[in-house]
Amino acid sequence: MGRAPGAIIGAVTRMQPIPAEDCADPELADALGHFTRTLGFVPNSLLTMQRVPAIAKAVIHLNRAVFAPDGEVDLGLKRLVGHVASAASGCQYCKAHTTVSATRHGVSDEKMAAVYDYATSPLFTPAERAALDFAMEAASVPNAVTDASYAALAEHWTESQIVELLGVVCMFGVFNRWNDSMATPLEELPMARAGELLADRGWTAGKHRRP
Repeated sequence: MGRAPGAIIGAVTRMQPIPAEDCADPELADALGHFTRTLGFVPNSLLTMQRVPAIAKAVIHLNRAVFAPDGEVDLGLKRLVGHVASAASGCQYCKAHTTVSATRHGVSDEKMAAVYDYATSPLFTPAERAALDFAMEAASVPNAVTDASYAALAEHWTESQIVELLGVVCMFGVFNRWNDSMATPLEELPMARAGELLADRGWTAGKHRRP
């Protein structure tokens, strides 16, 4: 079996990703191409998941709905919400991926590097701070959202926008658990970008690095 596109670099892979070009399901193969267009590569999580095409397709469908270009919430902010949710879950793989996707969707390198200081950084608006607080609380175990914190969120966001924000958190709940359980190997681009922007804030590839 060949290597997945994007050259895996770094601990022991629990399940080898299947290269996208080896996908036997035409519908899924076309869907995988969506990530090449939007992210620049197909994530190894999906290349592993494709062993059960119906699951991979369902996850891709959710991803497209959560990141629909006609949504009301900025796509860059949604990636930051996914990043903070992944930080709450401790998923280094998804933190690296959202570093790439956020900066591909209008978030500056400076703002991405300041994401853990969002509560005080002038780079973040009050509305963004409320959204990222919500992401952290909603992704925590046990769930930390309270009536008071929800009310603070609702001061800045409409109900449909809150549904979009929570949709991001829930989708990354799937990816966080998948990638931490599988020790999914990181691809070159997210490895490099997270190392560049977040290494001094404690980010490490850990089990997602392959020898």
